[in-house]
Amino acid sequence: MTFEFATTRRIIFGPESSAQIAVCAKQFGERILFICGRSKARTAGIKNQLQNHNLTVVPFQVTHEPTVEIITQAAELVRKQSCDAVIAVGGGSVLDTGKAAAALAANPGDLLDYLEVIGRGNPLKHPALPCIAVPTTAGTGSEVTKNSVISSPEHGVKVSLRSNLMYPAIALVDPVLTYSLPPELTATTGLDAFTQLIEAFVTLKANPFTDALCREGINRISHALPRAVEHGNDSQAREDMCLASLFSGLALSNAKLGAVHGFAGPLGGMINAAHGAICASLLAQTIEINVKALKSRAPESPQLARFKELAVLLTGSPSARAEDAVDRIKKLCGSFAVPRLQDLGLAENDFAAAVRKAKKSSSMKGNPIELTDAELLSIIETAY
Repeated sequence: MTFEFATTRRIIFGPESSAQIAVCAKQFGERILFICGRSKARTAGIKNQLQNHNLTVVPFQVTHEPTVEIITQAAELVRKQSCDAVIAVGGGSVLDTGKAAAALAANPGDLLDYLEVIGRGNPLKHPALPCIAVPTTAGTGSEVTKNSVISSPEHGVKVSLRSNLMYPAIALVDPVLTYSLPPELTATTGLDAFTQLIEAFVTLKANPFTDALCREGINRISHALPRAVEHGNDSQAREDMCLASLFSGLALSNAKLGAVHGFAGPLGGMINAAHGAICASLLAQTIEINVKALKSRAPESPQLARFKELAVLLTGSPSARAEDAVDRIKKLCGSFAVPRLQDLGLAENDFAAAVRKAKKSSSMKGNPIELTDAELLSIIETAY
Protein backbone atom coordinates (compact mmCIF):
# COMPACT_ATOMS: atom_id res chain seq x y z
CA MET A 1 0.00 0.00 0.00
CA THR A 2 1.40 3.38 -1.01
CA PHE A 3 -0.23 6.79 -0.97
CA GLU A 4 0.45 10.45 -0.38
CA PHE A 5 -1.53 13.02 1.57
CA ALA A 6 -1.00 16.75 1.23
CA THR A 7 -3.10 19.71 2.23
CA THR A 8 -3.23 23.30 3.42
CA ARG A 9 -0.41 24.14 5.82
CA ARG A 10 -2.76 25.21 8.63
CA ILE A 11 -6.47 24.58 9.25
CA ILE A 12 -8.39 26.64 11.81
CA PHE A 13 -11.94 25.45 12.56
CA GLY A 14 -14.60 26.67 14.92
CA PRO A 15 -17.40 29.15 15.63
CA GLU A 16 -16.14 32.76 15.58
CA SER A 17 -12.70 31.62 14.42
CA SER A 18 -12.85 34.34 11.73
CA ALA A 19 -11.95 36.77 14.53
CA GLN A 20 -8.37 35.50 14.11
CA ILE A 21 -8.02 36.47 10.47
CA ALA A 22 -6.18 39.77 10.92
CA VAL A 23 -3.60 38.21 13.23
CA CYS A 24 -3.11 35.41 10.71
CA ALA A 25 -2.76 37.87 7.83
CA LYS A 26 -0.16 40.11 9.47
CA GLN A 27 2.43 37.33 9.39
CA PHE A 28 2.46 37.59 5.60
CA GLY A 29 2.79 41.36 5.20
CA GLU A 30 0.88 44.62 5.21
CA ARG A 31 -0.88 44.70 1.82
CA ILE A 32 -3.73 42.28 1.18
CA LEU A 33 -5.83 41.56 -1.91
CA PHE A 34 -9.25 41.00 -0.34
CA ILE A 35 -11.62 38.97 -2.54
CA CYS A 36 -15.31 38.76 -1.72
CA GLY A 37 -18.49 37.63 -3.47
CA ARG A 38 -21.73 39.31 -4.49
CA SER A 39 -22.66 40.51 -1.00
CA LYS A 40 -20.09 42.90 0.38
CA ALA A 41 -22.19 43.19 3.54
CA ARG A 42 -21.50 39.53 4.45
CA THR A 43 -17.75 40.16 4.53
CA ALA A 44 -17.72 43.77 5.77
CA GLY A 45 -16.89 42.73 9.33
CA ILE A 46 -13.80 40.82 8.24
CA LYS A 47 -12.67 43.64 5.97
CA ASN A 48 -13.07 46.13 8.87
CA GLN A 49 -11.10 43.81 11.14
CA LEU A 50 -8.19 43.81 8.69
CA GLN A 51 -8.23 47.60 8.38
CA ASN A 52 -8.43 48.02 12.16
CA HIS A 53 -5.18 46.05 12.38
CA ASN A 54 -3.50 48.58 10.05
CA LEU A 55 -3.49 46.30 7.02
CA THR A 56 -3.91 47.86 3.58
CA VAL A 57 -6.89 46.19 1.93
CA VAL A 58 -7.13 46.08 -1.87
CA PRO A 59 -10.69 44.98 -2.72
CA PHE A 60 -11.70 42.67 -5.57
CA GLN A 61 -15.25 41.41 -6.08
CA VAL A 62 -16.30 38.15 -7.77
CA THR A 63 -19.96 38.10 -8.82
CA HIS A 64 -20.02 34.81 -10.76
CA GLU A 65 -17.94 31.73 -11.41
CA PRO A 66 -14.32 32.63 -12.19
CA THR A 67 -13.31 32.95 -15.81
CA VAL A 68 -9.91 33.24 -17.45
CA GLU A 69 -10.48 37.00 -17.65
CA ILE A 70 -11.38 37.37 -13.96
CA ILE A 71 -8.34 35.39 -12.77
CA THR A 72 -6.08 37.43 -15.02
CA GLN A 73 -7.52 40.70 -13.68
CA ALA A 74 -7.10 39.61 -10.07
CA ALA A 75 -3.50 38.49 -10.60
CA GLU A 76 -2.63 41.75 -12.37
CA LEU A 77 -4.09 43.69 -9.43
CA VAL A 78 -1.94 41.70 -7.00
CA ARG A 79 1.17 42.59 -9.00
CA LYS A 80 0.20 46.24 -9.58
CA GLN A 81 -0.60 46.84 -5.91
CA SER A 82 2.41 44.82 -4.66
CA CYS A 83 0.18 42.73 -2.42
CA ASP A 84 1.89 40.41 0.05
CA ALA A 85 -0.98 37.95 0.34
CA VAL A 86 -4.50 37.14 -0.79
CA ILE A 87 -7.54 36.66 1.43
CA ALA A 88 -10.61 35.10 -0.17
CA VAL A 89 -13.87 35.12 1.79
CA GLY A 90 -16.87 33.53 0.09
CA GLY A 91 -18.11 30.45 -1.74
CA GLY A 92 -16.19 28.16 -4.03
CA SER A 93 -15.95 30.71 -6.84
CA VAL A 94 -14.36 33.27 -4.55
CA LEU A 95 -11.92 30.77 -3.04
CA ASP A 96 -10.95 29.41 -6.46
CA THR A 97 -10.33 32.97 -7.66
CA GLY A 98 -8.12 33.66 -4.67
CA LYS A 99 -6.03 30.53 -5.09
CA ALA A 100 -5.60 31.01 -8.83
CA ALA A 101 -4.74 34.70 -8.53
CA ALA A 102 -2.17 33.97 -5.81
CA ALA A 103 -0.60 31.31 -8.01
CA LEU A 104 -0.61 33.28 -11.26
CA ALA A 105 0.79 36.41 -9.59
CA ALA A 106 3.82 34.43 -8.43
CA ASN A 107 4.55 32.81 -11.79
CA PRO A 108 5.62 34.22 -15.17
CA GLY A 109 3.47 34.19 -18.29
CA ASP A 110 -0.29 34.13 -18.62
CA LEU A 111 -2.99 31.80 -17.33
CA LEU A 112 -3.25 29.74 -20.52
CA ASP A 113 0.35 28.66 -20.00
CA TYR A 114 -0.82 26.59 -17.03
CA LEU A 115 -4.42 25.55 -17.71
CA GLU A 116 -5.44 21.98 -18.53
CA VAL A 117 -7.30 21.08 -21.75
CA ILE A 118 -7.55 24.58 -23.31
CA GLY A 119 -4.06 25.78 -22.39
CA ARG A 120 -0.52 24.53 -22.52
CA GLY A 121 -0.76 22.68 -19.20
CA ASN A 122 2.70 23.70 -18.01
CA PRO A 123 3.45 23.12 -14.31
CA LEU A 124 3.69 26.12 -12.00
CA LYS A 125 7.32 26.94 -11.22
CA HIS A 126 6.97 28.95 -8.02
CA PRO A 127 4.83 28.60 -4.89
CA ALA A 128 1.71 30.74 -4.85
CA LEU A 129 1.59 33.87 -2.73
CA PRO A 130 0.20 33.18 0.76
CA CYS A 131 -3.56 32.74 0.52
CA ILE A 132 -6.05 32.61 3.39
CA ALA A 133 -9.22 30.82 2.32
CA VAL A 134 -12.37 31.52 4.36
CA PRO A 135 -15.48 29.66 3.11
CA THR A 136 -18.95 31.11 3.66
CA THR A 137 -20.68 28.04 2.21
CA ALA A 138 -20.42 24.36 3.11
CA GLY A 139 -19.95 22.73 -0.24
CA THR A 140 -16.77 22.82 -2.29
CA GLY A 141 -14.04 22.20 0.29
CA SER A 142 -11.97 24.54 -1.88
CA GLU A 143 -10.21 25.93 1.20
CA VAL A 144 -8.06 22.78 1.31
CA THR A 145 -7.70 21.79 -2.35
CA LYS A 146 -4.86 22.33 -4.78
CA ASN A 147 -6.89 23.41 -7.79
CA SER A 148 -9.17 26.14 -9.07
CA VAL A 149 -12.04 25.47 -11.47
CA ILE A 150 -12.09 28.17 -14.13
CA SER A 151 -14.64 28.77 -16.86
CA SER A 152 -13.73 29.61 -20.43
CA PRO A 153 -16.84 30.95 -22.20
CA GLU A 154 -14.83 31.04 -25.42
CA HIS A 155 -14.32 27.27 -25.29
CA GLY A 156 -17.62 26.43 -23.58
CA VAL A 157 -15.93 24.41 -20.84
CA LYS A 158 -14.65 24.55 -17.28
CA VAL A 159 -11.05 23.53 -16.70
CA SER A 160 -8.65 23.37 -13.78
CA LEU A 161 -5.51 25.15 -12.72
CA ARG A 162 -3.92 22.47 -10.57
CA SER A 163 -0.66 22.23 -8.61
CA ASN A 164 0.72 21.15 -5.24
CA LEU A 165 2.03 24.73 -5.05
CA MET A 166 -1.53 26.09 -4.87
CA TYR A 167 -2.67 24.93 -1.44
CA PRO A 168 -3.78 27.91 0.67
CA ALA A 169 -1.43 28.84 3.48
CA ILE A 170 -4.36 28.89 5.91
CA ALA A 171 -7.89 27.50 5.73
CA LEU A 172 -10.08 29.28 8.24
CA VAL A 173 -13.50 27.63 8.63
CA ASP A 174 -16.05 29.49 10.76
CA PRO A 175 -19.50 27.82 10.69
CA VAL A 176 -21.12 31.07 11.86
CA LEU A 177 -20.36 32.57 8.42
CA THR A 178 -22.75 30.03 6.86
CA TYR A 179 -25.77 30.82 9.06
CA SER A 180 -27.16 33.40 6.62
CA LEU A 181 -26.91 31.08 3.61
CA PRO A 182 -30.45 30.71 2.16
CA PRO A 183 -32.08 27.24 1.96
CA GLU A 184 -31.60 26.75 -1.78
CA LEU A 185 -27.87 27.52 -1.64
CA THR A 186 -27.49 25.45 1.51
CA ALA A 187 -28.97 22.50 -0.41
CA THR A 188 -27.02 22.87 -3.67
CA THR A 189 -23.65 23.53 -2.02
CA GLY A 190 -24.29 20.76 0.50
CA LEU A 191 -25.10 18.29 -2.26
CA ASP A 192 -21.81 19.21 -3.92
CA ALA A 193 -19.94 18.21 -0.75
CA PHE A 194 -22.09 15.07 -0.50
CA THR A 195 -21.17 14.10 -4.07
CA GLN A 196 -17.47 14.74 -3.45
CA LEU A 197 -17.46 12.55 -0.35
CA ILE A 198 -19.21 9.70 -2.16
CA GLU A 199 -17.03 9.84 -5.27
CA ALA A 200 -13.82 10.08 -3.24
CA PHE A 201 -14.97 7.03 -1.24
CA VAL A 202 -15.67 4.75 -4.22
CA THR A 203 -12.86 6.02 -6.45
CA LEU A 204 -10.04 3.79 -7.65
CA LYS A 205 -7.60 6.16 -5.94
CA ALA A 206 -9.04 6.02 -2.41
CA ASN A 207 -6.67 5.32 0.50
CA PRO A 208 -7.14 4.66 4.23
CA PHE A 209 -6.67 8.33 5.07
CA THR A 210 -9.34 9.56 2.65
CA ASP A 211 -11.61 6.63 3.56
CA ALA A 212 -11.74 7.80 7.18
CA LEU A 213 -12.59 11.34 6.12
CA CYS A 214 -15.29 10.17 3.72
CA ARG A 215 -16.97 7.82 6.18
CA GLU A 216 -17.13 10.55 8.81
CA GLY A 217 -18.22 13.18 6.31
CA ILE A 218 -20.96 11.06 4.73
CA ASN A 219 -22.36 10.22 8.13
CA ARG A 220 -22.43 13.85 9.24
CA ILE A 221 -23.82 15.33 6.05
CA SER A 222 -26.60 12.78 5.54
CA HIS A 223 -28.05 13.80 8.92
CA ALA A 224 -27.13 17.49 8.96
CA LEU A 225 -28.08 18.65 5.47
CA PRO A 226 -31.88 18.39 5.87
CA ARG A 227 -31.67 20.21 9.22
CA ALA A 228 -29.42 22.96 7.84
CA VAL A 229 -31.77 23.54 4.92
CA GLU A 230 -34.85 23.72 7.15
CA HIS A 231 -33.28 25.53 10.10
CA GLY A 232 -30.43 27.77 8.95
CA ASN A 233 -29.46 28.81 12.47
CA ASP A 234 -29.11 25.23 13.76
CA SER A 235 -25.55 25.56 15.04
CA GLN A 236 -24.83 21.82 15.23
CA ALA A 237 -26.13 21.20 11.70
CA ARG A 238 -24.09 24.09 10.32
CA GLU A 239 -20.97 22.86 12.11
CA ASP A 240 -21.45 19.33 10.78
CA MET A 241 -21.95 20.68 7.27
CA CYS A 242 -18.76 22.73 7.44
CA LEU A 243 -16.82 19.71 8.71
CA ALA A 244 -18.26 17.49 5.98
CA SER A 245 -17.36 20.05 3.33
CA LEU A 246 -13.85 20.37 4.75
CA PHE A 247 -13.46 16.58 4.74
CA SER A 248 -14.70 16.40 1.15
CA GLY A 249 -12.01 18.84 0.06
CA LEU A 250 -9.30 16.94 1.92
CA ALA A 251 -10.48 13.68 0.38
CA LEU A 252 -10.90 14.75 -3.23
CA SER A 253 -7.56 16.51 -3.25
CA ASN A 254 -5.79 13.30 -2.24
CA ALA A 255 -7.90 10.70 -4.01
CA LYS A 256 -9.93 11.20 -7.17
CA LEU A 257 -13.55 11.85 -8.04
CA GLY A 258 -15.55 10.12 -10.76
CA ALA A 259 -18.09 10.33 -13.53
CA VAL A 260 -20.37 12.83 -11.79
CA HIS A 261 -17.62 15.43 -11.70
CA GLY A 262 -16.38 14.17 -15.05
CA PHE A 263 -19.69 15.40 -16.45
CA ALA A 264 -20.11 18.40 -14.14
CA GLY A 265 -17.11 20.29 -15.53
CA PRO A 266 -18.15 20.16 -19.18
CA LEU A 267 -21.83 20.67 -18.38
CA GLY A 268 -20.96 23.70 -16.26
CA GLY A 269 -19.45 25.25 -19.36
CA MET A 270 -22.45 24.35 -21.52
CA ILE A 271 -25.35 25.43 -19.29
CA ASN A 272 -25.83 28.24 -16.78
CA ALA A 273 -26.49 26.16 -13.67
CA ALA A 274 -25.04 25.80 -10.18
CA HIS A 275 -22.33 23.17 -9.91
CA GLY A 276 -24.01 21.53 -6.92
CA ALA A 277 -27.32 21.25 -8.76
CA ILE A 278 -25.62 19.58 -11.74
CA CYS A 279 -23.86 17.10 -9.44
CA ALA A 280 -27.07 16.29 -7.56
CA SER A 281 -29.01 15.72 -10.78
CA LEU A 282 -26.44 13.13 -11.90
CA LEU A 283 -25.48 11.42 -8.64
CA ALA A 284 -28.09 8.66 -8.26
CA GLN A 285 -28.02 7.76 -11.96
CA THR A 286 -24.22 7.57 -12.00
CA ILE A 287 -24.12 5.28 -8.98
CA GLU A 288 -26.77 3.07 -10.55
CA ILE A 289 -24.82 2.72 -13.81
CA ASN A 290 -21.55 2.11 -11.97
CA VAL A 291 -23.06 -0.67 -9.87
CA LYS A 292 -24.58 -2.34 -12.94
CA ALA A 293 -21.29 -2.08 -14.84
CA LEU A 294 -19.29 -3.54 -11.95
CA LYS A 295 -21.72 -6.46 -11.50
CA SER A 296 -21.63 -7.16 -15.22
CA ARG A 297 -17.91 -6.77 -16.00
CA ALA A 298 -16.03 -6.83 -12.68
CA PRO A 299 -18.09 -8.67 -10.04
CA GLU A 300 -15.00 -9.33 -7.90
CA SER A 301 -13.97 -5.68 -7.85
CA PRO A 302 -13.46 -4.24 -4.35
CA GLN A 303 -15.24 -1.13 -5.61
CA LEU A 304 -18.51 -3.07 -5.61
CA ALA A 305 -18.07 -3.65 -1.88
CA ARG A 306 -17.53 0.10 -1.51
CA PHE A 307 -21.00 0.77 -2.90
CA LYS A 308 -22.49 -1.72 -0.45
CA GLU A 309 -20.71 0.03 2.43
CA LEU A 310 -21.98 3.35 1.08
CA ALA A 311 -25.52 1.97 1.26
CA VAL A 312 -24.94 0.88 4.85
CA LEU A 313 -23.65 4.35 5.74
CA LEU A 314 -26.65 6.05 4.12
CA THR A 315 -29.37 3.74 5.40
CA GLY A 316 -27.98 2.60 8.74
CA SER A 317 -28.89 -0.99 7.82
CA PRO A 318 -26.08 -3.61 7.90
CA SER A 319 -28.00 -5.66 5.33
CA ALA A 320 -28.31 -2.82 2.81
CA ARG A 321 -27.49 -3.62 -0.83
CA ALA A 322 -25.50 -1.38 -3.16
CA GLU A 323 -28.74 -0.50 -4.98
CA ASP A 324 -30.19 0.86 -1.73
CA ALA A 325 -27.70 3.74 -1.93
CA VAL A 326 -29.39 4.81 -5.16
CA ASP A 327 -32.84 4.82 -3.55
CA ARG A 328 -31.60 6.78 -0.54
CA ILE A 329 -29.93 9.42 -2.69
CA LYS A 330 -33.00 9.77 -4.94
CA LYS A 331 -35.12 10.33 -1.84
CA LEU A 332 -32.70 12.91 -0.41
CA CYS A 333 -32.42 14.85 -3.68
CA GLY A 334 -36.18 14.63 -4.15
CA SER A 335 -36.75 16.25 -0.77
CA PHE A 336 -34.80 19.29 -2.03
CA ALA A 337 -36.60 19.35 -5.40
CA VAL A 338 -33.32 18.95 -7.30
CA PRO A 339 -34.04 19.90 -10.94
CA ARG A 340 -33.42 17.57 -13.85
CA LEU A 341 -30.83 18.37 -16.51
CA GLN A 342 -33.61 19.49 -18.84
CA ASP A 343 -34.74 22.05 -16.26
CA LEU A 344 -31.14 23.21 -15.83
CA GLY A 345 -30.97 24.12 -19.51
CA LEU A 346 -29.37 21.15 -21.24
CA ALA A 347 -30.64 20.41 -24.74
CA GLU A 348 -30.90 16.90 -26.19
CA ASN A 349 -28.61 17.78 -29.07
CA ASP A 350 -25.87 18.50 -26.50
CA PHE A 351 -25.79 14.92 -25.16
CA ALA A 352 -23.06 13.69 -27.52
CA ALA A 353 -20.85 16.70 -26.82
CA ALA A 354 -21.29 16.22 -23.07
CA VAL A 355 -20.17 12.60 -23.30
CA ARG A 356 -17.24 13.47 -25.53
CA LYS A 357 -16.02 16.22 -23.21
CA ALA A 358 -16.59 14.19 -20.04
CA LYS A 359 -14.36 11.37 -21.32
CA LYS A 360 -11.44 13.83 -21.43
CA SER A 361 -11.98 15.03 -17.85
CA SER A 362 -9.34 14.19 -15.25
CA SER A 363 -12.13 13.34 -12.78
CA MET A 364 -13.25 10.47 -15.01
CA LYS A 365 -9.94 8.70 -14.38
CA GLY A 366 -10.98 7.98 -10.82
CA ASN A 367 -14.33 6.38 -11.67
CA PRO A 368 -14.69 2.88 -10.13
CA ILE A 369 -14.86 1.28 -13.59
CA GLU A 370 -14.30 2.58 -17.11
CA LEU A 371 -17.73 3.31 -18.51
CA THR A 372 -18.63 2.82 -22.16
CA ASP A 373 -19.98 5.61 -24.32
CA ALA A 374 -23.40 3.95 -24.15
CA GLU A 375 -23.28 3.90 -20.33
CA LEU A 376 -22.21 7.53 -20.16
CA LEU A 377 -25.00 8.49 -22.53
CA SER A 378 -27.43 6.51 -20.39
CA ILE A 379 -26.50 8.62 -17.34
CA ILE A 380 -27.32 11.80 -19.20
CA GLU A 381 -30.54 10.42 -20.67
CA THR A 382 -31.78 9.14 -17.30
CA ALA A 383 -30.93 12.41 -15.54
CA TYR A 384 -32.63 14.43 -18.29
